[in-house]
Amino acid sequence: MQVGKFLRTAASWSLSWLDRLFAVDVVLFAVALLLKLYYFNHLLSVKYMNMTAAMATIELGAIMLLGFWTLLLPTRGRLLALIILNFAVSFLLFADVVYYRYFQDLITVPVLLQAGQVESLGGSISTLIHVPDFLLFFDFVILIPFAVYMLWKGRKDLRAAKETRKSAPLWRTMAIRVVLGACVLAVGSQLYFPNVNAAKESSKSLFAGNWWNLSIYNAVGGLGFHSYDLSRYAKLNWFKSETVSAQQQSETQLWLQQRGQERKDLEKDPTFGAYKGKNVLMVQVEALQDFMFNTSIGGKEITPNLNKLMKESAYYSNFYHQTSNGRTSDADFAANCSMQPIMNGSVFIQYSGHTFDCMPNILKDHNYSASVFHAYQGGFWNRNSMYKSMNYDMFYNLKHFVTDESVGWAVGDKSFFRQSMDVLSDQKKPFYGFLITLTSHHPYSMPAAEKKLDVGELTDTILGNYLQSVHYLDAAVGELVDRLKAENLWDDTILILYGDHDNSIKDWELYAKLFDKPLTEFEQKRFNKQVPLLIHLPDGAYAGEYKMAGGQTDLTPTILHLLGISTADYYMLGMPLLLKDPLSDHIVVQRYGTWSNEELYYIPTSNTSGTCYSLETGEPVDGAKCAAATEKANEELMMSDNAVIHNLIKNFRKNGALEVKG
Repeated sequence: MQVGKFLRTAASWSLSWLDRLFAVDVVLFAVALLLKLYYFNHLLSVKYMNMTAAMATIELGAIMLLGFWTLLLPTRGRLLALIILNFAVSFLLFADVVYYRYFQDLITVPVLLQAGQVESLGGSISTLIHVPDFLLFFDFVILIPFAVYMLWKGRKDLRAAKETRKSAPLWRTMAIRVVLGACVLAVGSQLYFPNVNAAKESSKSLFAGNWWNLSIYNAVGGLGFHSYDLSRYAKLNWFKSETVSAQQQSETQLWLQQRGQERKDLEKDPTFGAYKGKNVLMVQVEALQDFMFNTSIGGKEITPNLNKLMKESAYYSNFYHQTSNGRTSDADFAANCSMQPIMNGSVFIQYSGHTFDCMPNILKDHNYSASVFHAYQGGFWNRNSMYKSMNYDMFYNLKHFVTDESVGWAVGDKSFFRQSMDVLSDQKKPFYGFLITLTSHHPYSMPAAEKKLDVGELTDTILGNYLQSVHYLDAAVGELVDRLKAENLWDDTILILYGDHDNSIKDWELYAKLFDKPLTEFEQKRFNKQVPLLIHLPDGAYAGEYKMAGGQTDLTPTILHLLGISTADYYMLGMPLLLKDPLSDHIVVQRYGTWSNEELYYIPTSNTSGTCYSLETGEPVDGAKCAAATEKANEELMMSDNAVIHNLIKNFRKNGALEVKG
């Protein structure tokens, strides 16, 4: 009882003095948020991205712009508003940290609009939250009880306190509020806008291209980034101020048509149409990275079945995922529609109603059946809607599968392959089947019975768990191959298998234990971009390792090329990879401007100059060697964004092809 009375007295005294010392609460609000933004920067721990004086100035300006209007409110209203704003910012920073640990990016407005994805991550989220993260809410130990007091007893106590002292006239109080609010607004604007404009001016291509959210954060800070992101989204979706001109539309169409002509020129290669009428089975494997192949632990191969399949297939060792925020859905989009994913959010969610030249629809025009299989919720990544737009005959999702083997997130991959093949073996031939696995999904939780590798010192680590999940996946692939042979489909089916994206494990000390040596800085940068690609042909032809660069946008052109279906008139980015005379100058472009060809690997940096590496040595080389290809890479991203975001392919179809000069 005495404690309660003491706390109420302390709260009443604090409220009374905050009422007297007008605007002190706003100062405390600014100090608290600035401390949290510094701590947020520490939690991210992004190399070369420490809080600078310029960032801190922008952050302070943003805080003042966020809170200036509260000075117009009476004391209780102002305090409650500041507490709510404080909580909103704290929660946003907390969510940013958790999101960054999985996606290596910051939350954006499009991502918030697909918040259902976060809920579906389930147990994966708990592994991404660390105890120190909750220090972002350190002040709420005091603020929550104080807010409850203000709502419950604050009005009465404040009125009583005011009766004991002489109060200023209402007009004077209102004048002080307006003047102080205007001053904070003016100072905040001066701290924020000129410094943001200076950051934009010093990194024009960064803000124009939006290659990487973290680089924008590095220029303008956390609140600065989210303010910029909100304005960017508003321009694109609310005010429609960022549109493509007629000239830009023509340039985009001509660029894509020229890419189509380049593919047509390759139809002279003997691989064009060499497998006309064959079935196509494409398997997108969750989080499968290239380093898994031919790797052993505890004296046992991690992927014996994939290693065997690799020797019988065309294996691309310089193949990269091209995903962004949409992760698995981005890989799906790039592989099936041969366009780059968008930088923020997911095409599946934001642009599922737009027109694309996707493989299911094209194959159906050539008398194929087309089905997609994924043993998870049909609404995840808006697949129900997107697959309808892509014109699949049927989407077999979780409700179509019997959960007779629960491994990982849902149905284990062994059961998934078995049940999918039950359907495919009875489908109209030729068929296109697209299988999306799930068991090897972060956080790689496997039942004890399926942990069949001796991972030694990696036991009970996330990398050790990942190895176990991939080993299980490998066994499932072995069963899939056996089933294809048993159904007499092996010699009549093109099998494509690739990884969708990286495994989100960035603990390099764990990898050093796996490989018995640390990875170099360059190896780390390239490591999580490399995923495997295997193409097994019905007659086993063209088996071997190919070092030409390739990416997921090349898959649809490659498959259609083998089937003898011309892609000259389709609007796609990719090029056929499997040729008798492989392309030597082909570059694969990743979403944030990184690119690779057979010899070089380019990584853009926050200062936009980037670093050019030799793939042979892993050492930096003269940046001039990468200059021309970097320009081409940025052009590809721009043309893809124009077509995807502004639904230009629909217009191209309506208006007809343009004349390609030269």
